[in-house]
Amino acid sequence: MADFNSKPSAPARRGVRWWPGVAIAAIATALVVWVRLQEDWPFQQRNLIGAQVLIITAILLLIWWTLFSRAPKRLRLAVTFTIVGAGIVGATLFRIRGVSGDLLPIVEFRWAGTVPTPTPVSTNRAINSDLVSDAATNSFPQFLGRERTGVLPGPRLQTNWSSYPPQVVWRRPIGPGWSGFAIVGNVAITQEQRGEEECVLALDLQSGEPIWSHCDNARYSTTIAGEGPRATPTIVSNRVFTFGATGILNCLDLATGKVLWSRNVVAESQTEVLAWGCTSSPLMVGDLVVVHGGENIGRSLFAYQSSDGNPAWVGGTSAASYASPIVTTLAGSPQVVTFNDGSISGHDPATGTTLWERAWGNGNALCSTPVVVSSNQVLFSSGYGVGSELLEISRTANGKFSVKPIWKSIRMKAKFAHIFVRDRFLYGLDDGIFACVDLKDGSQRWKEGRYGHGQGLLVGENYLLMAESGELVLLHPTPDASNELGRYRVFDTKTWNPIALSGDLLLVRNDREAACLRLKLQR
Repeated sequence: MADFNSKPSAPARRGVRWWPGVAIAAIATALVVWVRLQEDWPFQQRNLIGAQVLIITAILLLIWWTLFSRAPKRLRLAVTFTIVGAGIVGATLFRIRGVSGDLLPIVEFRWAGTVPTPTPVSTNRAINSDLVSDAATNSFPQFLGRERTGVLPGPRLQTNWSSYPPQVVWRRPIGPGWSGFAIVGNVAITQEQRGEEECVLALDLQSGEPIWSHCDNARYSTTIAGEGPRATPTIVSNRVFTFGATGILNCLDLATGKVLWSRNVVAESQTEVLAWGCTSSPLMVGDLVVVHGGENIGRSLFAYQSSDGNPAWVGGTSAASYASPIVTTLAGSPQVVTFNDGSISGHDPATGTTLWERAWGNGNALCSTPVVVSSNQVLFSSGYGVGSELLEISRTANGKFSVKPIWKSIRMKAKFAHIFVRDRFLYGLDDGIFACVDLKDGSQRWKEGRYGHGQGLLVGENYLLMAESGELVLLHPTPDASNELGRYRVFDTKTWNPIALSGDLLLVRNDREAACLRLKLQR
């Protein structure tokens, strides 16, 4: 007989449905491992894809747990709200302050890492002639030095940094920017951002005290690329040529900072500012100053009369790149050699006429400067998985130029650090790792020491490298090894700026601070 007073039994509670979450995590793990194993892919691309996989995985896991896990409702909601709340708190406490050279986000507390804003130069004063009196022997007048090669004959550096470490002469706050210093005598000039103004700043090399500044109402800033001007000034005689991130080309009086003439290259050519900002350090070719232009136009080089700023010529068939052009002689002919957007080329310095051109790259940014190897050979290198190629430039019977590839190698990928040649070997940062390549065939001799995407100079037989981490590193590279000799911590934050050496004084900076270091020299 049925018992109508008994209560129906509760349905059995089903357990948590774990398999979708486990499957999502397993697939994501396999994808990340597979991406990391793709050695032919650019390192930055692997980082970006890996980050995208992790973000998508986190979203899918949260959706699974909240809606489809069959966990008890209170537990599901508690975990979900805890994760969302932690994300909100994290976004409140932390910020992304740009990215590394490998495109990894740099996360810091919102109140951390603040540096006092540089004090504007209230009263410009003229440069004393004594400050530039030894310019002939004590100068670093442009990007990568006097010859724009990043190779200096001397001085002979003391290599025992344990007993004779670099000494800080001065240190000062500086506005954002990736510009380096140009030095003539005891005057050092760089560029910085001050709020909505892009400024050129002249400092006393010995004391770091401001002498004069010139500012334009211009500002470039993105989270990934950073803020402020990128190009290093060029000093010729009594004039300073600067190129801002938005395309303003200035000619300033060295003594006072007074504007002698100014052109807005991007605006006047009706182009757009490059995605990562205009970065071309002005190149002097005779009485002309040459820079890259903007994007979305089939012209890359713009030349102006250095005396008055009047346009001289426009050259190239592609848009601009982020590399600074050089002037050299190849196959007996003076040429402006440069990277463009998707090509490399040589141009007649007097007219801008394209002498030769060759397709280059995979659509990513081109930043490193071409390297002249001999009277008829030039080497190009770029990052993002492209590598290096040695080209031979010759003239045919009809007077035209011919480009012959000698070798092409993936073994040296210079993202934006300059590479150099010594004794038929190529040295430099290969995707952030110091490496040596044989110029004979492009084969790799060694690759060791992850220094990130910093900048360096070959000084005599030793290499001064400012690592991306802010450490100054001294190496003695040979075909057998990198031979690290010493390290000295200068900055604690990302450092991409080129360095400059004048005598025993080394100028270094990043987007927050500048410093002058005295290096012990050998007797």
